[in-house]
Amino acid sequence: MEIIQFFADLLSDPRAAIAGWIVALGPLWVYSPLFLIVFVETGLVFFPFLPGDSLLFAAGVFSADGGGLHVWATLLVFYVAAILGNTSNYWIARFFGARIIDSGKVKALTPERMAKLDHFFAKYGGLTIVITRFMPFFRTFAPFIAGTGHMNFAKFTLFNVIGGVAWVTSFVLVGYFFGGIAFVQDHFEAIVLGIVAVSVAPAIIGAAKAAMNARKKKKNQAE
Repeated sequence: MEIIQFFADLLSDPRAAIAGWIVALGPLWVYSPLFLIVFVETGLVFFPFLPGDSLLFAAGVFSADGGGLHVWATLLVFYVAAILGNTSNYWIARFFGARIIDSGKVKALTPERMAKLDHFFAKYGGLTIVITRFMPFFRTFAPFIAGTGHMNFAKFTLFNVIGGVAWVTSFVLVGYFFGGIAFVQDHFEAIVLGIVAVSVAPAIIGAAKAAMNARKKKKNQAE
């Protein structure tokens, strides 16, 4: 129950979590949990629910003057975590992908979703790795799908670096430059939820469109 509560608190208020780590771990070791959370979210297909976007934003807030973090250190730690996380995910898929999918333990990797991701990779190629960086859940599964044979490692690495740097830079710097505004401080939890909602929106819209198209296709076939 404690671990569930930890994740629930982290999802709802990453600012409080980071503040606690700064006090408990000090100015150097505080980067350890930040690195670990982003690495695990992007590197292990079993943890797509971890709060990547909101954590980056909150860390950016604490990277402003007097916040306890240094902006360049924050960016570097997250760059490395994001790029190594995707790389780890890619190689896990290379060696164990078929076995993990066939086991059914990752409920999100249904045949239908796999087919959609296959189509997405076939249509957009490496751009998928960049685009899905900004989409919770999909950013965890995209490198896994790439590693099952859809992309060679050199091409994957190029787009992995581009996507990782773009994702980290965007969210950290938004927090860094705008996190100190009084309105943001006063409504931080609501803004975090808004960030999550905006991040998830493309996936929801895409799923809704796919469902509508499937329904329309089925109706046309029936007629």
